[in-house]
Order: sequence, then structure tokens, then C-alpha cells
Amino acid sequence: MRKRRLCKSILALTMAGAVAFAGAGTALADGPGGTPPEMPSGSAPGGTPPSGAPGGPGGSSGSSVTYSGVTTISAADTQSGQTYTSSAADESALLIDTSDAVTITDPTVTKTGDSDGGDNCNFYGLNAAVLAKGGGTTTITGGTITTSAEGANGVFSYGGNGAQNSTAGDGTTVKISDTKITTTGGGSGGIMTTGGGVTEAANLTVETSGRSSAAIRTDRGGGTVKVTKGTYTSNGLGSPAIYSTADITVNDATLVSNLSEGVCIEGKNSITLNNCDLTANNTDTNGNATFYDTIMIYQSMSGDADSGTSTFSMTGGSLTSKNGHVFYVTNTNAVIDLTGTKIVNEDSADVLISVCDDGWSGAGNIATLNATTQALKGNMLIGSDSTLNLNLSGSTFTGKTGGEITNAKGTSVSASIGTVNVVLYDDAVWTLTGDSTVTSISGTGKINYNGYALTVGSTRYTSGSPAEGISETTETPADPVYVYDGDSNSGTTDDGKTDSSTSEDGNSNHDTSDETAQVLQAVRFKNTKKTIKYKTVQKKAVSYSVIKASDGGKVTYKLTKGKKNYITVSKAGKVTVKKGAKKGSYTIKITVAAKGTYKKTTGTIKVVIK
Repeated sequence: MRKRRLCKSILALTMAGAVAFAGAGTALADGPGGTPPEMPSGSAPGGTPPSGAPGGPGGSSGSSVTYSGVTTISAADTQSGQTYTSSAADESALLIDTSDAVTITDPTVTKTGDSDGGDNCNFYGLNAAVLAKGGGTTTITGGTITTSAEGANGVFSYGGNGAQNSTAGDGTTVKISDTKITTTGGGSGGIMTTGGGVTEAANLTVETSGRSSAAIRTDRGGGTVKVTKGTYTSNGLGSPAIYSTADITVNDATLVSNLSEGVCIEGKNSITLNNCDLTANNTDTNGNATFYDTIMIYQSMSGDADSGTSTFSMTGGSLTSKNGHVFYVTNTNAVIDLTGTKIVNEDSADVLISVCDDGWSGAGNIATLNATTQALKGNMLIGSDSTLNLNLSGSTFTGKTGGEITNAKGTSVSASIGTVNVVLYDDAVWTLTGDSTVTSISGTGKINYNGYALTVGSTRYTSGSPAEGISETTETPADPVYVYDGDSNSGTTDDGKTDSSTSEDGNSNHDTSDETAQVLQAVRFKNTKKTIKYKTVQKKAVSYSVIKASDGGKVTYKLTKGKKNYITVSKAGKVTVKKGAKKGSYTIKITVAAKGTYKKTTGTIKVVIK
């Protein structure tokens, strides 16, 4: 029997027998409340995992699934104000199977009729209310889509590559906006993408209530998902607001999970959140998981996601974790990038991040946390066989490190700390809240012992410099202030006021708490992250501006990350990457002097050469 995968395995209440598919046979997961299946041995992608790791792919191929729809569109078409209803098992209310363009406006879609198709629902879209496949572009605007059945995803974009991970799809694209999607059954996501499909969603209202029913959901074969605005809520067990086996970007949206993790990333996939408000209250565990957490990054070895680096990036917005650890990494190599996000941790244990073993094996537990213009607070727990790389730039960390870790069941997972490497760039400050241990510490930042001890390797420090370039401070710094206006044009002011200007896209950042903000503005930075091809800078220098020429006064700068002599910034705010610059990441702290109605402003610019 296939392992029931965390956050997404299909619910099997009262399901028995099997539905006939052409050449298909699928094992079902255990029902809710029962013991998750044992993790069988077998071959995972890329080789044979250690004993106890879950097996490889199960289910059928997409071409062997027998599809049906009450309404089937197989050529270019435009329909408006239509009602689509299905009450039969393994049947879609609206099946779109064409390489042509289809437009659906103000539909009313209702789907009942349970499926026991298992992975044919998860991977290939069987029983979805609306299924788009065949390589075309389907545009849906307005309307309502409702499902109340097992294995009945709301809107499914299947890219045609079935179980092939990291492979481009056949071109199937769903563009959906201003639609309300509600699902109540198990294995019933709101918007679902697999097999290399593409989904572009805007201003949706999505709510799911079943088990393994993420509001924004992906499965084997992944794809590309872009979401802008809207509200996405999940209420079921194993149902985060977002589940990623794909590349998912969400902008300016509200994300809520009322029982499970806020987001899950499995394997070599990514989630990027820009100016989003994410809230999670994870109070029950699913599958092999034994921790409560809000951001979970892991690899199940089920074959649903390639192994590799998992990436979570969050810029601006807020992250509210009501229960458990804010970040949790296990059985994968994860990179977490945080820039100017308000993090609220309501759990009494105050764990910001834990990196350790859990119910999966076959890979290491390695996390890299990069914080830029970011306030971090809480405990960082690193298991004895795990690694955390912490890089702070323009940021503060108020907390401690440790290795004693107990899961939600009260079982000890680790008794001693693993490998911890910390880099504090010149404007970063770490204030200890308890005795801490690191393997190495470097940079030119500051440390506030705050009455505690820091052990570096085997040397214990209670004062002074724990490493060359690191200085001691007794001052508690103010948390950095980051302003996000939707264009990544951001800056901070010396007095901590937010940017009161109006950006080019009409977004106002006025701080009504101080009337002087109506006159004094913070300089708006642009091009705060620039990626340049290595081949280009081997032939010529590359220059671009990071502020408007009329904004603010004289510009000064300091390179805080990367090799010197490759990047300069002019007094007018023009960044020049010199010919012959080496590959890597460069971080520049830029200060713009006060001028006229502009305050003195400091911002951070990143340049990546690859």
C-alpha cells in the first residue's frame, strides 16, 4: 500500500472496491482517525533510499484514465452564464479537453458523486468539477464552483505529463479570476495543478473543508501557479492553505489554515509570497508528521516531488503562527528567504525554526535562513544530525539556539545541537535570550550577550568578540522597518516611519500616525534585486538606477556581502556591475541623504550574477 502522504493523501471514508480504469489500479489510503500506513521500502526517484523510506510512484498514467464530463468542450468555444452539474462518480461537471482557447464567464458549477479513484483524482483530475487538459488555455471569469464529494477538486489544470517530475507540461493553462470556489470533501483542493500544468488565478475566494484539501493545491508533476489577491482558506486535516510540488507565487492575498500547516513544500519546489497575510493554527498532525508547525518544508520520498533544494520566500506582509513551530524543516535541503515580514508567534514555546528528523528518511535535514531587513525572534532548534545556516543582513535576531527537541507527542527527537553557522553582516545584531551554541560565527555585525553565554565550537564567551569582525554591544537595537509597495521599491527611514509617498502604481504608504509624514517622504528604491547573466558581465559592465534622480540627496554605499571591487554605486544612485565580475550574490547597503521633502533613507540592494 502506498504511504499516505502528508497534507494531501485522499480521504477514504466508506470507500471500498475499485473503479475500472483502462489499465489502472490504485491503492487507497487509510481512513481518518486511523493509523497511517507503514512506510514500505522501495525505490525513490534517483536511487534506492534507506530502509524504511516510502516507495516510488503509484497509480496509473494520465493516458490510461477514462475521463467523462456532463459537458465536454473539445474545440474553441465561449460560454456565458451556463450551469454545469454532475452527480456521478468519476465524472466532471465541465471537461475541457482541447488545445484551443476556451472562455467561460459567470458559470455555476456543482459537483457531487464520490470517487475512489485515489491518485487518478490527485494526479490526473478525475472527478474534478472543472477539468482542463489537452494543451489549450481556458479563461474562467466570475461565477461559483462548488463540490461536495470525495476526490472532487474545484478547478484542475492537468499539463499532460502525468508522473514526470520537473518536466514542462503540454501547455494547458487555466486563467481564473473573481470566482468563488467551495469544496467540502476529502482530497478536494480549491485550485489544483499537476503534470506541468499552469494556473493563473486572481481575486478568488476559495474555501476547503475536507482532509488533504489545500486551497491552493498541486501534486505529482507539479507545474506553475501564480495567484494574485483573494482569500484562500482551508479547514481540514492535512490541508494547508498552500501545498507545493510546483513553483507557486502568491501576491497580495490572504491565506488561512484553521487546522493544518499554513503552507507545505515537498521536495525540489518553491513557494514565494509577496505582501501576503498568512495565518495558521496547526493543532493536529497528519500522516507521518509529529510536529505542529506553520511553514513545513520536507521530502516524503513518495515520488511525487524530485529531491533537491526546497525554497520558501516571503517579502513584506505578515506571518501569524498560532500553534507550534513557525518554520520546520526535515528530510530535505531548504532555503528560506525573509525580507521585511511581520512575524507573530503566539505559541508559548516560542520556536522560530526547528530542523530535525521526523517521520521520513532518505535525505539530510539542512536549512539556510536568509534574513534581510527582518526582525527575527524566538528559539532556533537544530537536531544533532541537522544543519542550520543563518545569514542576517540589515536584520535583528532576538533569541537563542539549542538542540533539545521534543515533538508534539512529547517524544524526544534530539538531545544535542547539530551544526549551526551564523553570519552577521555589518548592520546585523544578535541579542541572546539564553545560553546558545554555534559551530561558527563570522561577519562584521554585533552581538548582545544580554547576560548569557555563547559557545563557539568549544570556546565559551560571555563578553567581548566571539570572532574576528564581530563586536559586542550592550544596546538593544530597534527592529528594522521595511516598506513594501508592490513593486519591491522599498526603504527605511531613520525615525522608523513608513514610506508616506505614493508609488507609481497608485499604492499609498502614508503613515497616518505622524502628520509630518504627509510632507517628509522616504526615498523609494527600485530594482532592489537584480539578476545578471554571468556571460553578459564578462563582455561589458552593466549599470542601472536604484532611485529616481530627483529623489533625495547624495548616495553613499557599503558592500556587505560579496567580493569587493566588482560593484560601485554613484552619488546619484546608479549601480554599476563591472566587467569581469565573478558569479555569486552581492548585497549593498545604500544610504540616501535627506533633501527637500525626502528623509534620510537606508535600503538594501541585492545583485545576483549567475
